[in-house]
Amino acid sequence: MKNLSKFIDHTLLAQNASESMIKTLCEEAKEYDFCSVCVNSSYVKIAKDLLTNSSVKVCSVVGFPLGAMSSKTKAFEALVAIEDGAEEIDMVINVGWLKSGHFDLVKNDIFLVKEACQNIILKVIFETALLNDEEIIKVCEMCKDLKVDFVKTSTGFSTRGASVEDIKLMKSIVKDDVLIKASGGVRSLETAMKMIEAGASRLGTSSGIAIMQNKTSEAGY
Repeated sequence: MKNLSKFIDHTLLAQNASESMIKTLCEEAKEYDFCSVCVNSSYVKIAKDLLTNSSVKVCSVVGFPLGAMSSKTKAFEALVAIEDGAEEIDMVINVGWLKSGHFDLVKNDIFLVKEACQNIILKVIFETALLNDEEIIKVCEMCKDLKVDFVKTSTGFSTRGASVEDIKLMKSIVKDDVLIKASGGVRSLETAMKMIEAGASRLGTSSGIAIMQNKTSEAGY
């Protein structure tokens, strides 16, 4: 597939990710011309410096991976990451609030981070493994109302990652108004293509090189 590399956010969010591992990630991203590297916010400055004069963007996660911190904290984390050079933000929703029926709190949580992002791309992570269809639909509707840039399936740290069914359901709600990022468990070219065919415009994966080489990786986040 032409320009497949630009679907990929080359990702390293492991708890034990070292500075040398981040440097390797950035070098790989430049070599394969990936869309972005996705890193924890403490590594944004380093990644930004390493990717100067390249087309690879820096993406930072916010409220990761649980999404259970306060909304003001998430908004502040987004602001700091953007100040450090992040060009895209991937935030995790508060799943507990959603499960409790606190829909206004969930929507405000997303709104505050979006407000912090201004014109920076915002992707909203659902953690679809923990949600039923009605809850996925509800958050899709919120994101569509708030005009976020992407809805995203998963952190990669829960019981499963993205599924084709997740993507199809999300696409049926957001249509072409919001883009979709499939993340978690995308470890082969075959899986990547299935996600794209189902409606994904971006892939979050630590297996980008394997995908580009048409191999299957056993790696996770």
